[in-house]
Amino acid sequence: MIERMTYVPGDNRDILKGQEKPLVRAAQELARAVAEVEPNPEYAPQPPAAYIVGGFVRDLMLGLKPKDADVEVYGVAPTELVALLNKMFGNVNEAGRAFGVLKVAIGDGLELDVSIPRRESKSGLGHTGFLINSDPSLDVKEAARRRDFTVNAMAMDPLTGVIFDPFGGLEDVKTRTLRVTDPAKFVEDPLRVLRAVQFLARLDFTVDPESDRFMREMVARGELADLTPERVTREIEKLLVKADRPSVGLEYAREIGVVERLFPELHALIDVPQEPEWHPEGDVWIHTLMVVDAAAKASRHLSETERRQAMLGAMVHDFGKPATTRTIDGKIRSLGHEEAGESPTREFFSRLNFGQKDVEAAVAVAVMHLKPGTLFRAREKGELDDRSYANAVRKVVRRLGDTSWRVLLAASESDFRGRTLPGVDVAPYVPGFLFAETVARYKLDEEARKTLLQGRDLIDLFRLKPGPRFREIIAAVEKARDEGMVETREQAIELVKTML
Repeated sequence: MIERMTYVPGDNRDILKGQEKPLVRAAQELARAVAEVEPNPEYAPQPPAAYIVGGFVRDLMLGLKPKDADVEVYGVAPTELVALLNKMFGNVNEAGRAFGVLKVAIGDGLELDVSIPRRESKSGLGHTGFLINSDPSLDVKEAARRRDFTVNAMAMDPLTGVIFDPFGGLEDVKTRTLRVTDPAKFVEDPLRVLRAVQFLARLDFTVDPESDRFMREMVARGELADLTPERVTREIEKLLVKADRPSVGLEYAREIGVVERLFPELHALIDVPQEPEWHPEGDVWIHTLMVVDAAAKASRHLSETERRQAMLGAMVHDFGKPATTRTIDGKIRSLGHEEAGESPTREFFSRLNFGQKDVEAAVAVAVMHLKPGTLFRAREKGELDDRSYANAVRKVVRRLGDTSWRVLLAASESDFRGRTLPGVDVAPYVPGFLFAETVARYKLDEEARKTLLQGRDLIDLFRLKPGPRFREIIAAVEKARDEGMVETREQAIELVKTML
C-alpha cells in the first residue's frame, strides 16, 4: 500500500471549468462559508475546511463530467454544519444522517453529498453492522483511509485547486489501476468487491495483483454471503447501465468466484455449447458477455427505465439454454429455450431488489427475444402478409404488457449482434426496423393494448347485464382477432351477434 501525501503543484482550478457550473459553484460557495466558521478548539489542530472528495476527483482526472459530488467538511460540528447548509441551500435531505451524509439538491438533476469525516468499525453482519462516529478532527489522510480504492481516496480544495493524494491515487489513475486503499478497512464491507466489478467495467481499469488476491480470498471465505439484496442490486445496476462494456465486470466477477457464489443462473451458462454455424464465438456465457456489450450500445437512445430493462433482459435472455440444449441430428439445438428461460429468470431476480416492472421486462425479453427475427423471416418467406404480420406484431406488443417494445427490440438486436459472425456488428438490424415501422404505421403503441370491444359496448349494443360473461365474450373477440378472423370494431360486433 502506497502511503504518501501528494499535492498537484500550481493552480489547478482550470480543471474545474469544464464541469457542471452549478455543481462547482455550490462546492466553492460551501468551501468559502466553511472557511469563515470560527475554529473549534475541540477539533484542533484541524481548521474548518471543505474539500471535494472521492469519485468526483477521480472523474476529473479521467476527463469525465460527473453529475454529483461528495464534499467532506472538516473541523465543523455536525449540528453547526446542518444549520449552515439549511441557511445556504434551503431544505436539506437528512435521510442519510445516520451514515454521516446530508444531500443537497442544487437543481438540474445535480446533487451535493455533504459529510463530516467519520470513523467506521465493523460491529455485525450486513450493511447496518457498522459503528459510525463522525469525527470533524480527522485530517484528510485519515478520512481517506476508509475509502475503498486509491483512485477514490483523493480530495480537492475547490477554492485553490490543490489535490490531496495520500495513497497514490493519481498514479493509479494514470496507469488505470484499481488498488485497495487499506486492506484492514476494505475487508469490513464485502460490497466493495462488487464495487470493484463495476468500476473495472465503467472505468476500463485493471486490478493490481495484490488487490486481486485479497478480493479472491474474501470471496472464497464466503464474506459476500451476508450482503443485502438492495446493496447487490445497486451495484449490478451500475455495472449494466453505466459501463460501455459490462462484460469486463461480469468476466472479472466470474474469475474471482462471485458469479458462482451469488448468481448461479449466470454461472449455469458457462460451458453450455452452441451450434458453431450460428455461434462461432463459443459457449452461452461468452455469447451473453457479447450481448450485454452490444446492448450497452443499442440502448443508448432509450429512456433511463428502458435502458435498465434492456440491459437486464440482455443479461438473462438465454437463461433457458442450460436446461434445453441438446445435440439433435448432429446439430446443437436449444429448442424451447425462450419459454424455459422464465423460471430461472424469476429465480435470479428473487434474490435481488429490482422493481416488479423491471423483473417483468426481463422475463418478457427472455421469453420473446427471438420474436422480431422469427416474424421477419415469416414475412420474407411469404408466410405472413402485411396485415397478418401487423397482427402478429400487435400480439407481441400486447403480450409485453407494461414493457416497452423498444426494450424488446434493443435486446433482440443485441442478441443478433452478440456473435462473431462476419458483419453482424455493423449490419442493419432489419427485423427491428420492420417491427418499429409497423408499430408506427398501425399506431400499435396505443391500439395493441385496447380491446376491440369493452364492457360498455356490450351494455349499449346488446343490452347485456355486467357479469362474468363479459370477460368471456371480450376474450373470445380478442382470440378471434389474434387469429385474424376479425380486425375492426364492426367485425367484432358482428361476431358477438353470432355468439349471442
